Amino acid sequence: MKHHPQLDSSGRLTHLLSIDGLPREILIDILDTARSFVSVAERDIKKVPLLRGKSVFNLFFEPSTRTRTTFEIAAKRLSADVINLNVGASSQSKGETLLDTIGNLSAMHADMFVVRHSQSGAPNLIARHVAPNIHVINAGDGRHAHPTQALLDMFTIRHYKREFPGLRVAIVGDILHSRVARSQIHALTTLGVAEVRVIAPATLLPAEVSSLGVHVFTDMVSGLNGVDVVIMLRLQNERMNGELLPSAQEYFKIYGLTAEKLAHADRQAIVMHPGPMNRGVEIASSVADGLQSVILPQVTFGIAVRMAVMSILAGGQP
Repeated sequence: MKHHPQLDSSGRLTHLLSIDGLPREILIDILDTARSFVSVAERDIKKVPLLRGKSVFNLFFEPSTRTRTTFEIAAKRLSADVINLNVGASSQSKGETLLDTIGNLSAMHADMFVVRHSQSGAPNLIARHVAPNIHVINAGDGRHAHPTQALLDMFTIRHYKREFPGLRVAIVGDILHSRVARSQIHALTTLGVAEVRVIAPATLLPAEVSSLGVHVFTDMVSGLNGVDVVIMLRLQNERMNGELLPSAQEYFKIYGLTAEKLAHADRQAIVMHPGPMNRGVEIASSVADGLQSVILPQVTFGIAVRMAVMSILAGGQP
């Protein structure tokens, strides 16, 4: 197996930085392991001892309540000690470099870093500079990748649709600024779905998007026609430079998921959203709360998937 920054010499996962380039077997192993963790949440004592004595540092240089919380819950359910650091407010403002921060935390006997950063590639940089016994998980970096979100989305799809081959999946919205979309596309193609479609206004499509093996639509109705899975993306206004859209109302009229537009998908289609949702902008409340929505189960499955990733990296199995 050719060397990959996330795999050791025997092909075992040692960091989770990106879905891109990971073998299908590793993705399936994570999904299978996560399935065994779903039941932990239903126990009276929601803990397993796989990471007992290990220290997991949540390093969030960029805020995200939901992702940080699910990583914290996942680590605590594995019996790890969890340290949450809002690094953006402390060391960075004192002029400390990213690697200085990591060096200091490594000296405190960290076993795992969960990193979210506004700069693409920051988790990869950290992974190259930590000791071999320390593992790094990318919790979202710039526009680059968000691998655990893509994995929990894959888990959700498999839970409801059983098999990946034969599925047609549409990803709708702000593809240009979405690290989630990139990770989803890599995961879906690696897992062998029949077709991945992206639906967005031309101003929110990356120039190279068709090279990722997707079919591109700018018309919502034709893009949704007959699909089995609809993944809506949040409009990332904070990453937009200049006017890429006329208005939120206009966007909703053309690209917001309503019951009328969803009717063009397969009758058994599921609706997903990585959150947080802008109701009335990318999705109507009637759809978000409707029978085809699996948005809340996604959050629940996210904990099991993050438990699976941490346990595999640490060398433990349920």
